[in-house]
Amino acid sequence: MDVHINSGSSARAERKEQEKAKIIQREKQRQTIKTISKILQKCESEWTQEDQSMLQSHQDTVQELSRRQNRRHLLKRKQEEVFDDAENLKTKVKQLAEAVQLAKHLVIYTGAGISTAASIPDYRGPNGVWTQLQKGRSVSSSDLSQAEPTLTHMCIWMLHKMKMVQHVVSQNCDGLHLRSGLPRHALSELHGNMFIEVCDSCSPPREFIRLFDVTERTALHRHGTGRLCPYCRAELRDTIVHFGERGTLEQPLNWKGAAEAAQQADLILCLGSSLKVLKKYSCLWCMNRPANKRPKLYIVNLQWTPKDNLATLKIHGKCDAVMALLMEELALEVPVYSRLQDPIFSLAKPLSPQEQKSHTRKEIAPSSALEDVSQSAPPQGDSPAVQGGWFGRGYSKGRRKKKSS
Repeated sequence: MDVHINSGSSARAERKEQEKAKIIQREKQRQTIKTISKILQKCESEWTQEDQSMLQSHQDTVQELSRRQNRRHLLKRKQEEVFDDAENLKTKVKQLAEAVQLAKHLVIYTGAGISTAASIPDYRGPNGVWTQLQKGRSVSSSDLSQAEPTLTHMCIWMLHKMKMVQHVVSQNCDGLHLRSGLPRHALSELHGNMFIEVCDSCSPPREFIRLFDVTERTALHRHGTGRLCPYCRAELRDTIVHFGERGTLEQPLNWKGAAEAAQQADLILCLGSSLKVLKKYSCLWCMNRPANKRPKLYIVNLQWTPKDNLATLKIHGKCDAVMALLMEELALEVPVYSRLQDPIFSLAKPLSPQEQKSHTRKEIAPSSALEDVSQSAPPQGDSPAVQGGWFGRGYSKGRRKKKSS
């Protein structure tokens, strides 16, 4: 019995000594890295004999610190916004216009960058959602009811009307493509639409377009809006596809339309997207074909994208500026958004009397109602930048994940 007790105590003591030795070793490594890092921050002319000896005896650590620094510099360069000068921008847009005119099946992929002109933040720009999160800054959420389709949205609508664009694939949830007048069959909103809630208990699923952001109560893996289907009384759900989720709804995601358009495309124009998410959707890029059989790729974005090396042309410019020049080259009029012609007012289904108080979001108002409000409302200071309900829900989870890591 005593032998078993002694051997057990001995094993525990040995394990403790091993753990202690590991801790001491890790601490020594940390101190070595810290010391070498300080040496490398000095000019070579300031290195002492002791410094040089330290670097010589820890070359593996020196190389690792050098690799880390190169990665940081590369990441910083990728996050920087680059602008083509005016002359270069015009030359590139002229090349884009020629490609658009020759294209038989043009598909446009859009990201958050086309909506920044409507005061909707992007994700990875200098003031983007995830950029602010990485800096530890909090970002508030508010309604998007004041946002309207931008010049880029309206140019895309015109290009489709003129049969120069066959399909639009968007990552945006702001509903501005729909509000620009783009037909539903020509649009794939891969990450959902903030104005649409659906009943997936009905067969086929029923869609209810609203005049307000339906995502007020929803979040990651929690999509119920609190309102009920008037046909089967099941709870309605939003259509948003959050980071980490897989969208399964047929509409408004329209994955079938997106995949078919990509297969037929001979030209893909990417506007205002980092492509860090879109690059993962292999069906959009025809990568199973030889390089010379794939659609030509044109990218308009201020920052680096993972598809830059595959692009026929990369244009560093703001989407509105590029699209205005493109329309000029194509001799097409730039249409102006009119709230009177916004299709959402004819598509929207009104709430039942019992559901009038089921949300607190501001509703999109027709032009006549806006004029009445502006005449009766007292003047106010600057309003905060508008953001969607799904932004607010993503912030807290992203911050908690970062803190716990």
